[in-house]
Amino acid sequence: MEDQNYFALVVSGNAGEGFRRTVCRQRIGDLPAGEILVRVHYSSLNYKDALSATGNRGVTRRYPHTPGIDAAGIVVASHSSSFRSGDPVVCMGHDLGMNTAGGFGQFIRVPADWVLPLPEPLTLLESMRIGTAGFTAAQCVHRLLAHGLEPDSGPVLVTGATGGVGSFAVALLARLGYRVVAVTGKKSEHAFLGQLGAAEVIDRARAATGGARMMLRERWAGVVDTVGGEILAAAVKACRYGGMVTCCGNAASGDLPLSVYPFILRAVTLAGIDSASCPMARRRQIWDLLAGEWRLDMLERLSRVIDLAGLDDAISAMLAGAVRGRIVINMQEDP
Repeated sequence: MEDQNYFALVVSGNAGEGFRRTVCRQRIGDLPAGEILVRVHYSSLNYKDALSATGNRGVTRRYPHTPGIDAAGIVVASHSSSFRSGDPVVCMGHDLGMNTAGGFGQFIRVPADWVLPLPEPLTLLESMRIGTAGFTAAQCVHRLLAHGLEPDSGPVLVTGATGGVGSFAVALLARLGYRVVAVTGKKSEHAFLGQLGAAEVIDRARAATGGARMMLRERWAGVVDTVGGEILAAAVKACRYGGMVTCCGNAASGDLPLSVYPFILRAVTLAGIDSASCPMARRRQIWDLLAGEWRLDMLERLSRVIDLAGLDDAISAMLAGAVRGRIVINMQEDP
């Protein structure tokens, strides 16, 4: 099997000459060491993948490289007592797709402690319709609920609401009975957000107002922020007393122009959400919720499926901010 070839999206090049993305054959024997070899059936596209695919050294240090921080498939070889050949599994985060060949290849080989048994009754396809983006959104919601957020606490703001994390957060919060206010700069997507359950949609520019002020009128009982920058700062300033803002992205900016006043005068909590290094016990807890009482019946509406040949165009669209919801890659067919 080590001499068997498979197809993968490979990013190669350097900063001086530029980077290019090519679907080409790779050899299983060239995969990194690990206890578990998985035949990938589905992957999904995340913003971190798009950055890796452009040669971003903050994500990936060495090239050529195959991105893909998500993978779902079937174990074909195992040197761990925890998994057997034929087991359906999910692998997300850790170093997958960053500096370890990732889910944009038809095979991955990883350490056993990176691998999670596919949570029943989810299918492999459904798990990637959720993927890191849905898992991250669910972590945000879990933190808000653990903080004491109730449906009658007040409106919950979701920024970057048409993206993978944002759209999933809108749908999940609405399903749990919360009044969701969604932020987007795309007027054409208001109807889509309403279908997901948003009670109100506000423009991105309006959400970022108040940059010169230390505090804004109390409005949000909770926030799921995916963009950072001025929109995150405005959300913190407008959070109600004792409220929580979860922060999980930097699509707009990695900066946070903010004073300490929302924290020392309104007891606002700013909670960082990480999925790459999330402990396995918490992963299992969140995935059990996503497969059980938090399972969404609109996963197809939140995502679309492409093949490996269409991945390059999808990466370009994501970098241009032109992607709605989730993009799943069917890795089962050769390009």
